[in-house]
Amino acid sequence: MLPRTQAATAGKRKMLANTLAVKSTNPVSKKTRKQKKHRPLAEQDQINAAAAAGEPAGGGVLLSAALPPARQLEFLLRSFEHAAKMRLSPLELGAYSEGCMVQLTEGASQDVESFGDHVKRTFGASWKEDLCEGNLIEGLVEAGSPALLVISLGALRSLELLRGLNMFTRGCRAVKLFAKHMKVEEQAALLKARVNIACGTPSRIKKLIEMEALSLSRLKLVVLDMQRDPKSFNLFTLPQVSNEFWDLYKGYLDQKVKEGDTRICFYGAVSEKDANKVLSAAE
Repeated sequence: MLPRTQAATAGKRKMLANTLAVKSTNPVSKKTRKQKKHRPLAEQDQINAAAAAGEPAGGGVLLSAALPPARQLEFLLRSFEHAAKMRLSPLELGAYSEGCMVQLTEGASQDVESFGDHVKRTFGASWKEDLCEGNLIEGLVEAGSPALLVISLGALRSLELLRGLNMFTRGCRAVKLFAKHMKVEEQAALLKARVNIACGTPSRIKKLIEMEALSLSRLKLVVLDMQRDPKSFNLFTLPQVSNEFWDLYKGYLDQKVKEGDTRICFYGAVSEKDANKVLSAAE
């Protein structure tokens, strides 16, 4: 018989595992058609629609659209456990709410061109106030405190995503937080003004927080860009970047997520293999 705490943890994980199964946007190839004959017609229609809408050539799972918030939260926490090589206790698991995860529109493309529209809908009625205003407000909007933080694999991808947010940055420019061609001192200087949107890589973001140049006091949304690189690695699986991301998450983001101040949004498709590996039933 399992000890009480282990039994409680197993029960928590079993409950999460019984939520909706992973939906794939990966077109059915000739090689795998036989294995996938059992796929429900409605799900196959969704796959075909996603492919027609311009999903990544390699297919994959759009976590924020294909999975309900509870399942997204499970993906986040299990990835966290794997990276930290530990198990969260029942008490720790109970501190999280599925409300911290963002559900994006099912069937809509998650590309650079659509990024701004997704962000706008996520912020709701406050989008202009949070993302477009350019003045500091004492006690409410301090310098270097973005409402939106986008975390990606590298500098080039960060620049791509920032282009998708141009609709918000006419009155208050976004800040680029990556090491390529930019000194940390230059970025710290930019953070002395009002900042609504910041986008960059885990290591530089963490460095600027440690310098107290970047503040998370006003942070409402963290977008985790899950685009895969040419070798199919993403933010959670590319070795060095993954370690840097989880250091950042554990040190500065996790508590804000648990407190309900900040929400997490997955953007882009992860491979079906990676999704199923993380979301497989607990032993």
